[in-house]
Amino acid sequence: MSKLTGHLSSIFTLLPAKNDASQTLTLGQLGLASPKLLLLLWQYSRKTLPSRAVNLKIFEENFDALADFNRQLGALASQDSTPESGVGQGAMLSTLIRMDILAIEGCQRLILDDGRFIVDIYLGDTLGQLKSILAIADTVHGTNDSSLITHWNITDKVRASTLNEAMFWQIAKISRDEATVSFTASDRKNTRQMTAQVQSVGLRLLAEVKQQTVAEAKQQADSECQNKRRDAIPLQERRALRHAQSDQLQYCPVTAANNSDGDGEGVIAIIGGGVASTHLALSLAQRNKKVRIFCSDANFAQQASGNKQGAVYPLLTPDNGHLSHYFQQGYLFSRRRLQELVDDKFNVSYDFCGVLQTGFDIRSSARLDKIINGQAWNEKMAYPIDAASATQMAGIDIDKAGIFYPLGGWICPHEFTQAAFDKAARLSDVTVEFNADITRIEQKEGLWYLYKRVNVKHTCSADSETPEGSEELEIGPFANLVLANGQGLTQFKQSEKLPATGFRGQVSHIPSRNELTKLSTVLCSHGYLTPGSNNFHCTGASYVKNPKSLDYSATEQVENLHKIKHSYVDKPWTEDVDITGHSARVGVRMVTRDHAPMMGCAPDTDVIQAQYEQHQHTKASIKFWKETPAPTHKGLFILGGLGSRGITSGPLAAEALAAQLCGEIIPLSISMLEMLNPNRFWMRKLIKGKAL
Repeated sequence: MSKLTGHLSSIFTLLPAKNDASQTLTLGQLGLASPKLLLLLWQYSRKTLPSRAVNLKIFEENFDALADFNRQLGALASQDSTPESGVGQGAMLSTLIRMDILAIEGCQRLILDDGRFIVDIYLGDTLGQLKSILAIADTVHGTNDSSLITHWNITDKVRASTLNEAMFWQIAKISRDEATVSFTASDRKNTRQMTAQVQSVGLRLLAEVKQQTVAEAKQQADSECQNKRRDAIPLQERRALRHAQSDQLQYCPVTAANNSDGDGEGVIAIIGGGVASTHLALSLAQRNKKVRIFCSDANFAQQASGNKQGAVYPLLTPDNGHLSHYFQQGYLFSRRRLQELVDDKFNVSYDFCGVLQTGFDIRSSARLDKIINGQAWNEKMAYPIDAASATQMAGIDIDKAGIFYPLGGWICPHEFTQAAFDKAARLSDVTVEFNADITRIEQKEGLWYLYKRVNVKHTCSADSETPEGSEELEIGPFANLVLANGQGLTQFKQSEKLPATGFRGQVSHIPSRNELTKLSTVLCSHGYLTPGSNNFHCTGASYVKNPKSLDYSATEQVENLHKIKHSYVDKPWTEDVDITGHSARVGVRMVTRDHAPMMGCAPDTDVIQAQYEQHQHTKASIKFWKETPAPTHKGLFILGGLGSRGITSGPLAAEALAAQLCGEIIPLSISMLEMLNPNRFWMRKLIKGKAL
């Protein structure tokens, strides 16, 4: 371990004495290697940089390496702790094991130590994963590349034959100008080969830099000038790669937060009060950002996030496309975020008891068969279950084949929402103003102002009466504003054309009695039914487009009962579903046509429409829309359209938006960013020359 410690010491010696524009030190690693290396880096960063965040990005193309990594984790955890193991290693091991890193393609984000140590594990073809990463530093900060990777470690698990020039150029694309590389090769031939590849893309070897540091050569200034001349062409090529990538995504704007000069000390304003807003606040607080939330209700989670139980399981598709990949990553991220809150003693009711999904008619059953047979799903993600096993798993008579999600279950959304805010407020300057009825927003001289309706009393001179009225109170300015206000997402002029539709959902609360008390997993079919918690179950939900009322509906209460009976025909236990208590809760979920959330820059739909009048239905118009930056409201961002699976999709979308706001490498692929971009419904058509 001393050799590893010396290696890490060399890396950390290169860092500037003072923090630069980025508070996060980003490191890259090829090959998953041993858990010991990860643990040592975690411990070393705690000791060496206690106030600075470290983001380690690990790329591993061999899925079997993850199985070996997890076995080593288990072996380390089973060993008796020793003084040499380091302070807190047992707790670190336990945390990593409970994070359930699965062998699925793409990036899985692990947040440790309240955001001070973040690990991104990219599984799958390494070159493909590198290409899928968007480096936005140049387009946002000019030549400032502080959010990019500072140092790369190529572990001895990586075969030299898998490394080529194309891969090193992609590595260089997401690296800082002065980034260094270290590696361990099995023989000198491999070492020479990798050294030449590293230097050809303008990266530096850590060993060479270390020698220069120790020697403190008298001709250091002249040497640096020579190095700059030598590296000038590779650096230009690396920047050209980033610019080329940016140019190809002009229709999908991904920009960081506006500079905070003159905006009230850099406070980020959020309008909302549910899962999206508080988890965004937590992700920003973990980056030491100041946040001010404006909630229209008297407390958090009074709208769609207010249910007592919400099912957590991934949305899978037969082709396992970008939407399916996103929901798998979001599903795992939400589980880890919950565990993080529970470990910190925040009160969140939950039960990861699994989710059993079955069909309710021929069509839905065929759809489930197509999903589960369409891919070789990771067995911890989903697996097929026969009728007998379904009954055994549920604890009550199901007698239907289906899909089982072993890591799924339910979370209490309103407690999940509150806990996220409470932790955010503990970590940073995060506050909330309740009963903030924001009626409009306006941008003036590049800054955002919020206008709140307040009640006032006007004195009448004739009879001294004081009738009530209302006036607007201006709040601001803010350089950056996020709309995360659920069903109110389209209430403002700037967001009114966002294609998200409100659907009313009534969830019925039924007493736990008789056979229902034996239910041991979440059931999902035509409707859903949760296991008992505090002597009740949740079932539902209704689905009414553009509702005119949010009052309790006896009709929808009966419909929820019929959904259960329809899903499990002639099962005696369905007679125990008692809706006569008329206990229910109503909320409105904002749903998009493609079932993906909205996350990113707010599109300026008025400008898009004006440009469309001049550019449509021709090859020239296609070129225009592909090469012209898509219009946005600068400093305004969207986080919404979470639909009925907000606790599965929302926290990851919030984390991704926080990374975008802070100019970091976002832990989502470019394809996912395109899928989530709020302007996608227009741009998908325009870049194909289709009519809006």
